[in-house]
Amino acid sequence: MPKFLCLQRSLPSGRDDAEKPSPAQMQAMYAKFNEWRETFQANLVDLGGRLGKGKVALPEPAPDGPLVEIKELVGGYMIVSATTLDEAIAVARACPGLVRPGSAVEVIEIQSPG
Repeated sequence: MPKFLCLQRSLPSGRDDAEKPSPAQMQAMYAKFNEWRETFQANLVDLGGRLGKGKVALPEPAPDGPLVEIKELVGGYMIVSATTLDEAIAVARACPGLVRPGSAVEVIEIQSPG
């Protein structure tokens, strides 16, 4: 079955000033997440996570100009298996908290060699 990379991305008009959820809201969110994970367990290859520190590997000599760091654009990732791109999008879209105001998920098919 094909695999798809799901990248959580910030949208240009996204807002980061949203209030943090209360402990009760967090508990409800985790319950919804666990329900989603059980529903789509056959599709979930790698739940991924948030991105940490990194560094761009550049050719020598390095090109001029500012370079955009991926962590400024991508908040996290996961890999799902699905029969079609639309099915993979449905899995990602159903994940609680993944698609929300100020962010979206880009779903990209992973091409197998050969």
